[in-house]
Amino acid sequence: MIKYLIIAGSILTWACTPAHAQRVNTDELQCAALNIYHEARGEATAGQVAVALVVKNRVLDQRYPNTYCEVVREGPLTESWKTRQYKDLPDHQRVYYPKRHRCQFSWYCDGKSDKPTDVEAFKLAWTIAWQVMTDRFSDITDGSTHYHALHVDPHWNNHMKHTLTINNHKFYRQDR
Repeated sequence: MIKYLIIAGSILTWACTPAHAQRVNTDELQCAALNIYHEARGEATAGQVAVALVVKNRVLDQRYPNTYCEVVREGPLTESWKTRQYKDLPDHQRVYYPKRHRCQFSWYCDGKSDKPTDVEAFKLAWTIAWQVMTDRFSDITDGSTHYHALHVDPHWNNHMKHTLTINNHKFYRQDR
């Protein structure tokens, strides 16, 4: 309960912070916000913050890519049949897509549209992403780099330390 109160207080504090106080790369912010939206929009604010913190923890961890977009989009790619057929086509003109159901974050390669349809939920995700990226929250996940929904039991969770459960997600970290 205290974690939820801290998060609510942080959001209220943010509302009083001048917009020019800290700038964030908008492409990175968009990637983080989309991940929050698609992974946790049905969760309470604390759950959305925790999902955002997992991405941030990966960005800060040398075992993962070092940008929000690279973390969110991490996974194997396959070349489009449209460019694969041209053997002499330069690499920079080739088109690649994420392999379906093989990404770190399932929404990114599920084959569905990534465009948000719930404007209010996306606004909240955008706000949370900005707050996490500008260090408005302490890490309530205790360094978590992974999470999963309660209804699944992935093989990797047996090799990690469970840090907390918020709403419909369990959070884990790798001990270094």
